[in-house]
Amino acid sequence: MTAATHSTLFPQAPGPSQFLAAPPDADAVLDGLDPEQREVATALHGPVCVLAGAGTGKTRAITHRIAYGVRAGILQPSSVLAVTFTNRAAGEMRGRLRQLGAGGVQARTFHSAALRQLQYFWPKAVGGELPRLLERKVQLVAEAAARCRVRLDRNELRDVTGEIEWAKVTQTVPADYPAAVAKACREAPRDPAEIGQIYSMYEQLKRDRGTIDFEDVLLLTVGILQDRHDIADQIRRQYQHFVVDEYQDVSPLQQRLLDLWLGDRDSLCVVGDASQTIYSFTGATPDHLLNFRTRHPNATVVKLVRDYRSTPQVVHLANGLLAQARGRAAEHRLELISQRDPGPEPVYTEYADEPAEAEGTARRIRDLIAAGVPAGEIAVLYRINAQSEVYEQALADAGVPYQLRGAERFFERAEVREAGVALRGAARAGGNDSLLDDAEDLPSQVRAVLSTKGWTTEPPAGSGAVRDRWESLAALVRLAEDFARARPGATLGDLVAELDERAAAQHAPTVQGVTLASLHSAKGLEWDAVFLVGLTEGMMPITYAKTDEQVEEERRLLYVGVTRARLHLSLSWALARSPGGRASRRATRFLAGLRPGSAAPGARTAGGGGGVERGGAAAGGARRGRRGPARCRVCGATLTDAGDVKLMRCEDCPSDMDEALYERLREWRSDQAKRLGQPPYCVFTDKTLMAIAEAVPATDGELARISGVGVRKLDRFGADVLAICAGQGPGEGDEED
Repeated sequence: MTAATHSTLFPQAPGPSQFLAAPPDADAVLDGLDPEQREVATALHGPVCVLAGAGTGKTRAITHRIAYGVRAGILQPSSVLAVTFTNRAAGEMRGRLRQLGAGGVQARTFHSAALRQLQYFWPKAVGGELPRLLERKVQLVAEAAARCRVRLDRNELRDVTGEIEWAKVTQTVPADYPAAVAKACREAPRDPAEIGQIYSMYEQLKRDRGTIDFEDVLLLTVGILQDRHDIADQIRRQYQHFVVDEYQDVSPLQQRLLDLWLGDRDSLCVVGDASQTIYSFTGATPDHLLNFRTRHPNATVVKLVRDYRSTPQVVHLANGLLAQARGRAAEHRLELISQRDPGPEPVYTEYADEPAEAEGTARRIRDLIAAGVPAGEIAVLYRINAQSEVYEQALADAGVPYQLRGAERFFERAEVREAGVALRGAARAGGNDSLLDDAEDLPSQVRAVLSTKGWTTEPPAGSGAVRDRWESLAALVRLAEDFARARPGATLGDLVAELDERAAAQHAPTVQGVTLASLHSAKGLEWDAVFLVGLTEGMMPITYAKTDEQVEEERRLLYVGVTRARLHLSLSWALARSPGGRASRRATRFLAGLRPGSAAPGARTAGGGGGVERGGAAAGGARRGRRGPARCRVCGATLTDAGDVKLMRCEDCPSDMDEALYERLREWRSDQAKRLGQPPYCVFTDKTLMAIAEAVPATDGELARISGVGVRKLDRFGADVLAICAGQGPGEGDEED
């Protein structure tokens, strides 16, 4: 980056004669706005605070506000600075303003606006050229860590870099970092004192080499405006009117810069929604939005609550989520009112295990696409990126194109590639690898190898790259465990071959497909159909959300996910991780009182919406809500074991199973497994076969009611099973399967 060499960035403020006369069609800019949006567009004087709920047209309101002011001759385009948080949002704002005849308005991110000012004024304020801007600070952080004799792997390096960024935007100096972390109840990826040392050395290295980073752009601009009143006055003469979008995400440093831009003036319009504050880990805080009326007692406050994005059914659930919220942000929640025609109710689905949840989700998506919903208008949203792998596999198996947002494909992740190299090396070495000396079986061999790459028996505390890396490695450990159960006697070489095959199968070409994304990366986007998956305690809220405020931010994250949906919304969870596992999980507390069959003490219960569907239920009679604990059909005792629930009786209670039918089913299952090249349990588990032999179903609906018989297996094997139950021979089956 070099200093600006011309003055056109900051032309002299125009006099009255330089303003154009108000165009005769200025009022046309207001056409099509609802009453509240029109109120925003015409409030051009003094401080204005727009509280805008999800889908209420906030960008439309503020761009029409600026355009109306310009077209009416009240605002000079070059005197307006509109700031937001992403280049995409700034570009969208500029495009809309051009269409409305206000193309001369500056719409930028905080960093972009500050960098232009810093480049222009640095020669005058400091002298010489602006120091070189670091595009990526990771390498310098790595060097700082090495000088502090701290060894960081690549993921730890990313986390420590994030901590340094958080410290700088919260205006925390290195010496104060440990105390600031404790005060914020923040989980540091390393010892806070250690990170403070690395932070201090990083700053020293930057000074020695004459470089600055992106946070310095804001800090240095703040410093110049505080020290040089002449420069501050020049900027204030240039920019006389400010608009700030996504104001709930402003950091203390950005607020300080905004205050210096404003000076003692109050020509400021802010737009935000405290209920969408989900980036506190980066230093964002809704306090500035919530305190706006305290700082500006004469502010005009407009609430946008007409939701043009989502159906009444989706909006009803979104409102219900916030109705149970607590804390300061919750006190300022907005009750949305849908402006769309009614649509389908949200679907709540409980699955037996995670693979069943992924398969059920993929099937629903395939049905939506067949019904005419474009794949690009469908999204699967999850809490952490490590959850993507099972959905990548399920969509690939279903022949549904997909694209990942905000993360690499599972087998393209650095830690997964590194793990593959390590496993391949161990497989080649065989008995010559001392690392495997004490490993008795395949899973223990994999655990031993991956322990050198960061896997541990317990997950690391906190979030970030270290946690994501661990989740990826843990997924490989679980895959090895499942593989060993399916293929007793399999070697490490067999597992490596399996990983290679899976990686090849999931490497789909880049196409316009279903979006797979984390909830955080979905902010600001919307789709016709949204699937919110993995909604279990421990994942939503995430396990490391300990404080009340952290839990409430998790609730807001789910709210953001819900409000991404325009028409179709599906929410699901799995009772166990893997097939046959103990059903010890439960749905997220945030849905208590909102999904049928649940209650939230002391909270409003949302009515008239959706229903709980057992995962894999067949159409036309297989849907059923959970009616409380499962009970033994023989003795009436409450059932807790997943296998007992499948049989609907205690294991010790007498069985009325048709033994001959059970044996015929086992023989048929063995033939199917050989034909498909899969272990027998992938067709049906023993408990499922026992349940079938006890129930002796005669119709698709009766078969679908048996736990373990999902929609996919009903389609694939249903005809054969019903034929066997009727005393007939199985059909040839569907060869395409």
